[in-house]
Amino acid sequence: MSFITYILFALSLIVSNSIASDDTSSIITQSQSISDGETIGSPKGLFELGFFSITNPNKRYLGIRFKNIPTQNVVWVANGGKPINDSSATLKLNSSGSLVLTHNNDIVWFTNSSTNVQKPVAQLLDTGNLVVKDSVTETYLWQSFDYPSNTLLSGMKLGWDRKKKLNRRLTAWKSDDDPTPGDFSWGVVLNPYPEIYMMKEEQKYYRFGPWNGLRFSGRPDMKPNNVYNYNFICNKEEVYYTWNIKDSSLISKVVLNQTSYERPRYIWSKDDELWMLYSKIPADYCDHYGLCGVNGYCSSTNSPTCECLKGFKPKFPEKWNSMDWSQGCVRNHPLNCTNDGFVSVANLKVPDTTYTLVDESIGLDQCRGKCLNNCSCMAYTNTNISGAGSGCVMWFGDLIDIKLIPVGGQGLYIRMPASELDKANNNTEDEHRTNSRKIVVITVSAALGMLLLAIYFFYRLRRSIVGKLKTKGNFERHMDDLDLPLLDLSTIITATDNFSEKNKIGEGGFGTVYLGKLGSGLEIAIKRLSQGSRQGTREFINEVKLIANVQHRNLVKLIGCCIEREEKMLVYEYMANGSLDYFIFDRTKSKLLDWPKRFHIICGIARGLMYLHQDSRLRIVHRDLKTGNVLLDDTLNPKISDFGLARTFGGNQIEGNTDRIVGTYGYMAPEYAIDGQFSVKSDVFSFGILLLEIISGKKNRECYIKKQTLNLVAYAWTLWKQGRALQIIDSNIVDSCIVSEVSRCIHIGLLCVQQYPEDRPTMADVILMLGSEMMTLDEPKEPGFIMRKESVEKNSSSSGRDTSSNYEMTMSSFIAR
Repeated sequence: MSFITYILFALSLIVSNSIASDDTSSIITQSQSISDGETIGSPKGLFELGFFSITNPNKRYLGIRFKNIPTQNVVWVANGGKPINDSSATLKLNSSGSLVLTHNNDIVWFTNSSTNVQKPVAQLLDTGNLVVKDSVTETYLWQSFDYPSNTLLSGMKLGWDRKKKLNRRLTAWKSDDDPTPGDFSWGVVLNPYPEIYMMKEEQKYYRFGPWNGLRFSGRPDMKPNNVYNYNFICNKEEVYYTWNIKDSSLISKVVLNQTSYERPRYIWSKDDELWMLYSKIPADYCDHYGLCGVNGYCSSTNSPTCECLKGFKPKFPEKWNSMDWSQGCVRNHPLNCTNDGFVSVANLKVPDTTYTLVDESIGLDQCRGKCLNNCSCMAYTNTNISGAGSGCVMWFGDLIDIKLIPVGGQGLYIRMPASELDKANNNTEDEHRTNSRKIVVITVSAALGMLLLAIYFFYRLRRSIVGKLKTKGNFERHMDDLDLPLLDLSTIITATDNFSEKNKIGEGGFGTVYLGKLGSGLEIAIKRLSQGSRQGTREFINEVKLIANVQHRNLVKLIGCCIEREEKMLVYEYMANGSLDYFIFDRTKSKLLDWPKRFHIICGIARGLMYLHQDSRLRIVHRDLKTGNVLLDDTLNPKISDFGLARTFGGNQIEGNTDRIVGTYGYMAPEYAIDGQFSVKSDVFSFGILLLEIISGKKNRECYIKKQTLNLVAYAWTLWKQGRALQIIDSNIVDSCIVSEVSRCIHIGLLCVQQYPEDRPTMADVILMLGSEMMTLDEPKEPGFIMRKESVEKNSSSSGRDTSSNYEMTMSSFIAR
């Protein structure tokens, strides 16, 4: 019995020692030290502290890194500017609670603790935070999270501890293989209305915009989602930004990069063993600080990019017109203080808050009065936009670094002299007067027309002329509502060298596209409708109104139009790389589009389509989305074009019906081709086809299995059911593709082409799926291609390269699409 007791006692000691060893593996005490070649790990083994080299084995650094991630794993470096040239360095914890890194008896780096400590220990936590604490009181004496290097982890604070006068900010490495602190930093600046800035030395490079209670003014996308929480805390003790990842099984980091001058956010993919880019800032050209100078604003969807605020004009017009916007804008008329008022400007990243005053105790109306009574106050708005809004911030001096954000921006009230206010208020009255004059002109024209029609000899001729004048008059009346130039035919003829063959750059179902060059040197693309085109005045006006009223970086920009004599023409910004089909379906040119470029194009098309479906003023259904209607600019950014067939919905309307079925063979949704029912889900179907074509480099309407009439969708579905979906990948992207990303895109494509509209995702869902590898996708149901071939009456008006461009059909049955 005593022997059994002895055995059990011995086993208990072994277990106890094992547990103690596990508990202390993340701890350094005064009796311990770490030499080169030794490490301590966090309790769950997520991080480790030790010595490492990056590329040069003769440069050793003490740092923290992800333990089981093989690449880009360093998150904190102690001696970034003082590398050690051999492996003889040692890290110790002294009695005062300071960590000391020594090499050949010289102190290389140390922490400073001024607090009395009874029993100090250093511990590496599972958050990646190295802390020195009093093991008796559990009080933190020092922590690495207070002294970040180039990486921000979940739970870290970026900003100020006011009591300790401690500024936690990121500083980029000099290069990817040199952790010496560079000159690119990211942190909170304690303006009266605090903000987060990126700085190149002492120069402002980028800013988030201030926190408005819900999100950062300049980053409406940074709001809580399924993956991240974002927050900004501002009180008497601390001012800081922090983010947290919701799923503890995910690994994420934010890194400041001096090589690219960007701040990317990554998520680690365990399956692919690589860091996936989730987002990055600056996100676009307009994010660069002060791009448009003082009193100007930047819009990435406008051309030119910079414009002056209402009531302002370029300070140096010649420089401004040559795209040098650095000198900004000045007022049209000076302020006189006594009769000033305010003009509201919506959807902005509000100006830099360096010269501001904040009063959290008052609301917007009191804020207006306070600003109005101070002649130096140039603008105001709420500090908190949640609920009904609260708080007051007022700007003094010039307004700088303003960006137009079409969705999720913030309102700003800008001070204006009485003359500018009168101009704004008189706009409506001017419109009424203009309309009255038009009615008089139209009435007189109609009377003269009727008089001429009374003469039978000229009846037919006059009927034609009046019809044409009426068409042009109707068009001009529509144009009066749009801020869009109406170009003369002579200007277009000169620009295109009289529509010469060498200027021809494309043909479609409605006519020919020419390259032109205006007198200013601006290159343009002119869409000239053919005389026999099925796109009549209705479709022409429809396209003009639609494209002129929508602005998005992934939609082609309409510069002007022309309707004169027999001609109807649209003038667009010139896209140097032409249409997407020019690349995708050409075996040689498709090699220029590797997978990252194709994925970028897919995401851009999805964003443009989502804007049409939910973010524009009216819900717009394109009805003819295809590779030929996606243009690529000089940097391969995609832009959706050709809105001649588009339809708008207002209010809560979600679908429409038509007896006149128009579109492109191979891209039509079943419910539209059969019953004439169209909705945003019809466009989603077309997007799914387009997505599969981009991945495969093949056209949907062709057959891909001998002796079987399987189009691309049917082929992809067959392979999907067999677990071989990756076989549709274009051979030109095999070496560059990320398998998990391509597989996910095929999955999304099949979800988009499902038979029934209610089963298909919305474009907002698609964007979420494209951006989140962690999101679980539904299993796709059978696509909408299995139909019995009976009869179809179709009339093609296509010509040239795209022989399937547009169809108008009266259908009694439906051929497989």
